Amino acid sequence: MIKYGQHIHERTRSRILFTLRWKTSCAIHEDEYLFEVNLCRDILPDPLLRQILGRKSGDRLEITFQAGELVPPYEKGRRLTLPCFRFRRDFLPAFGRFYPQGLLRDIPGVYPETITPFRCVETDSESFDADLNHPFALHSATISATVLAVQEFDDLRGGTLQDIVELLCDGPGMQTRWGERPTDFFRDSDAVFRRDDENADSAFYAEPRLVTHVDDQAVENIKKVYGRLLQPGSKVLDLMAGWKSHIPEGLELDALVGLGMNDREMEANSRLTAHTVHDLNQDPYLPYENGHFDAVICTVSVEYLTRPLEVFSEVARVLRPQGIFVLTFSHRWFPPKVISLWRDLHPFERVGLVTEYLLGTGRFSNLTTLSIRGWPRPEHDRYYPRLKDSDPVFAVWGYTHGGTD
Repeated sequence: MIKYGQHIHERTRSRILFTLRWKTSCAIHEDEYLFEVNLCRDILPDPLLRQILGRKSGDRLEITFQAGELVPPYEKGRRLTLPCFRFRRDFLPAFGRFYPQGLLRDIPGVYPETITPFRCVETDSESFDADLNHPFALHSATISATVLAVQEFDDLRGGTLQDIVELLCDGPGMQTRWGERPTDFFRDSDAVFRRDDENADSAFYAEPRLVTHVDDQAVENIKKVYGRLLQPGSKVLDLMAGWKSHIPEGLELDALVGLGMNDREMEANSRLTAHTVHDLNQDPYLPYENGHFDAVICTVSVEYLTRPLEVFSEVARVLRPQGIFVLTFSHRWFPPKVISLWRDLHPFERVGLVTEYLLGTGRFSNLTTLSIRGWPRPEHDRYYPRLKDSDPVFAVWGYTHGGTD
């Protein structure tokens, strides 16, 4: 028997959206995770548990945690200086990058199959420093919890034990720089942007692909991002556009211009007011006047760019002052055309890579990163029930901080 409209207690299942909000010198960060919470089985820190008990659908609470309260506190002894031969690869780890601890030799309690990450925080020709602390150990944060639904059950047997904070903090911290230094994503620039298929992109995209690259719930989450950031009446450029732009249905724009690789795909996009076929990897120049757009969006496509800094600089040029550039992506792509670095990165490191693209132009500021995880996959999706979680959505956005050249 299920009863609705109840307050949260030990015999309820609740749908709660948790959001981790924190800040670094480069950006504001938001990490959302939707949980089905069963207080009989799931683990929450006492301050959060006390605040959640007794809440009902629609309630929202917020608690601030200092560094080391959500994850184990930072320990200087877990930063190790190691000779290069203690890294199980024929290359040196790059500054700021994360790698599985199993790639380290002769570390007590670490085995070749250990996937817990470490970060390279210093390197020279003979040694490197491996930081084994949790990526979030140095960060304070505010957790907000929004109660979306509460259901009371007579029988709460079954289910799985979840450590809510452990899952919420699994990934956050990896999208940031170490200190003020840029992460060394581009040490071997030729290899970074290499692809399995180096033939002309025009050949690969010659035939239209009228497919959606993420599941329907992820599409709705992308729409919410654009609905939050795009203003009604704006002129918007859909960069690397296809047959759908994922703009919320009720958001009226002055113009939505598509620039993509396939004319027939963009012809099928009913939201576009104009479109142009253009290969950014061949020519990063955008065929628009300075300051022409209020906003530029790029949906599940940034991973294909082989000249991203040039493209991002062009985006800054065609945006008005304080115009916004919003990029959304997930964990699916066309394998032949994705850059090699993208495949090698942890999903949260990809957020850091896109952040470095924006910062590397010198034209964007007021950056924000966002992750959205834990939403249920629609039951009509072809991957359900094998995959029960919706595709994660990651977003990075920033604003031009000056006039155009």
